[in-house]
Amino acid sequence: MVYLVGLLLLVLLGVAIAIAAKLQKVMGSVQSNTEADAPVPNNKINGAMWMFFLIAGTVGAVWSYLSARNYFLPEASSPHGRETDSQFWLDMSLLTIAFFIVNFLLFFFAWKYQYKKGYKATFYPENHKLELIWTAIPAVIMAVLVFLGFRSWTQIMSDAPADAQVIEIMGKQFGWIVRYPGIQDNKLGNYNFKLITSDNEMGVDYSDEASMDDFINPSEMHVEVGKPVSLKIRARDVLHSVFIPHMRVKMDAVPGMPTKFWFTPDKSTEQMRAELGNPNFDYEIACTEVCGRGHFAMRLRLIVEDKASVDAWKQQQKPLLSTILEADPKFISKIPEKLRAKAMDYAPYVEEVDSTTAATGSAAAATSSLR
Repeated sequence: MVYLVGLLLLVLLGVAIAIAAKLQKVMGSVQSNTEADAPVPNNKINGAMWMFFLIAGTVGAVWSYLSARNYFLPEASSPHGRETDSQFWLDMSLLTIAFFIVNFLLFFFAWKYQYKKGYKATFYPENHKLELIWTAIPAVIMAVLVFLGFRSWTQIMSDAPADAQVIEIMGKQFGWIVRYPGIQDNKLGNYNFKLITSDNEMGVDYSDEASMDDFINPSEMHVEVGKPVSLKIRARDVLHSVFIPHMRVKMDAVPGMPTKFWFTPDKSTEQMRAELGNPNFDYEIACTEVCGRGHFAMRLRLIVEDKASVDAWKQQQKPLLSTILEADPKFISKIPEKLRAKAMDYAPYVEEVDSTTAATGSAAAATSSLR
């Protein structure tokens, strides 16, 4: 390794010497020439090329934008999404105007002030008024844009309205799991990551009575049109990111750090299908954080429909506790004794556990009861 480093240093030293020699030769040539005999090869051609690239680049940029419009997302399906779009296009308009002005002057001046014999550059050391103008105007514009962005951000990151639909979504490799509050109390129960098992993938905490009727769905999310949705977001393993493009929703799912986002869907799935002329259209929840080899599979249907349809769908869902108790009746011993009677309401068949042994943490099946 030492010999390799030494050899590399020798090579770099040789390159540096060669560059220095070449530079010295060029400087000597420059100092020996005067303006009268300085060669100016292809000067007019080079000047014309600046204008050619200015025109061709402008045409190309406009064509690129117009041809890509067919691939833009349609109008947002949420109020905050439309506000976000308006601010995006305001920002892009200002940046585009500045881009074209700066580049027009850059290319135009390079053509207009190309070398001509007798031309002399004007020495213009300072102009405080001009410097103040070109500093103050961009600063004011940037301050306004930052303020507008901050206002939009604080609105969507504030507490959701009291009547919002509360839904929890958890990312894992490689899929989404959605938990809903049950129809009996419409309250989402607590969770604890230490309680995560193969049966209880979201670590639902059944010491919280509100968790009893919670149910999960790994294939789709149903929300009511026109009603705010409060998303409680978390990750089970690595970084993920909740992205609902048509709602303009994007929020990272971070292990150990719950995040949130709320929005109001004001276009149902059926409305969007009619608007786009696509009977197969579905809203989609995707992951936009590369989270492993199966990242591409993290897609979830979002169905926006009326209240009656959402309520009917919820009525068909099975509480997670019922599924757990069917698979493992002894799970009842992990539920606080004062809540076991209520937990039994969600179990069509469980083994009653001796309260004495259950208190010590060991479950003994005593009798069977069909509920």
